[in-house]
Amino acid sequence: MDVEALVNSFRIRMFHINSVNIGVAIDFGPRILYVAPEDKPEFNLFSILPDFGINTPDGFWRIYGGHRLWTSPEAMPRSYSLDNYPVSIEVREGSVIVSGSPEPGNSVLKSIALKPSFINGAVEVIHSIKNIGRWPIEFSCWALSVMRRGGFAIIPIKPRPIDERGLLPDRVISIWPYTRLTDERFILSNNYIFIIQDPSVERPFKIGVRANPPWTAYYVEGYAFVKIFKYERAVYPDFSVSVEVYTNNLFLELETVGPLRRVEPGEVNVHTEIWKVVKVGSLNPNEEDVVSKLEQKLPTALVEWSA
Repeated sequence: MDVEALVNSFRIRMFHINSVNIGVAIDFGPRILYVAPEDKPEFNLFSILPDFGINTPDGFWRIYGGHRLWTSPEAMPRSYSLDNYPVSIEVREGSVIVSGSPEPGNSVLKSIALKPSFINGAVEVIHSIKNIGRWPIEFSCWALSVMRRGGFAIIPIKPRPIDERGLLPDRVISIWPYTRLTDERFILSNNYIFIIQDPSVERPFKIGVRANPPWTAYYVEGYAFVKIFKYERAVYPDFSVSVEVYTNNLFLELETVGPLRRVEPGEVNVHTEIWKVVKVGSLNPNEEDVVSKLEQKLPTALVEWSA
């Protein structure tokens, strides 16, 4: 969907941040509905789904598409709190700050700040969830990006021994009840996991991984959308994973989660991603292509920042 068509579906406000074209929803959210490379501004890497959703005790929740902010672990109806209210969009000191409406039932207030990264061509995305209740609550910040159809997700899962003799396990994979390990969209190699978005396969698939190094990406039609984050030595949700991928026939969600934190009233839980759109040309879901065509194009400073 191009910018003109997107504007006809939803009201958005466009920004150009560090060589990335970004569209922010005005009437609901906080949601980032549009991310496109500078050299191809009509190519939205996100998927827009105006009608898809599920019924909840609070009403019909719409996915809308694009990028959103949730709390983890997932639960109904807490995670599916309706966000179909106008947002506040503020431009301040080079940052775009998008704030949603308070969620009194969940005792949280969500905001997403976008600003130029210290890395050329990258965008820093700061997810903040404030406890607006009267007692402490424990949750992770959960950043979900609904990606364009027809591509595949990449999760690095390289060995990282945690003891001298390598006697202890160093990698974690979480599997959901509906996930089939024989699914043809799931490709497991020595150092990477690939999940294919196949529009012909309706069956849902989800996996969680403790990514190493801490980044993940989605490739589609010559471009890779890369999300880099910091992994902390802390407790994480869903058996301590940092990246989750969900897919069906309509979309693929590329997700990162922060550590579980006990957040006192008035305090804020923060989770930061750095987004980089990389033009890589043809890319296949195998290790050789990822190393030679994608990893070598990731700035060293980004990798060092996430370490």
